[in-house]
Amino acid sequence: MSEQIFEGSMIVRVFRVLVRSELHEEFEKRVLSTSVPLVRSQEGVVSVSVGRPTEWSPDEYVMVSTWNDEQALIRFAGDKWNQAIIPDGMEKYVEQCWVHHYEAFG
Repeated sequence: MSEQIFEGSMIVRVFRVLVRSELHEEFEKRVLSTSVPLVRSQEGVVSVSVGRPTEWSPDEYVMVSTWNDEQALIRFAGDKWNQAIIPDGMEKYVEQCWVHHYEAFG
């Protein structure tokens, strides 16, 4: 059973992933055709944004999604919603990844 830390509050989910530089172009195409539509299609998702590497983090991408509440995130990711969800076929790009959650305020 999941912790009820964010019950009733919007949740910001930050997924960070390291992708080898030679796979950047292919990864970007796949994330836009697979991962983004998957998340955007979920009931309870408010917004989805993706970011590509900069000179300060040359191999790190980010996907930031905002969810209506914890229950919406559980419907998408299951009881272990604090773990990364990697769609089928996308695991080949992931060298390392992290997922962070924040209660939205303000």
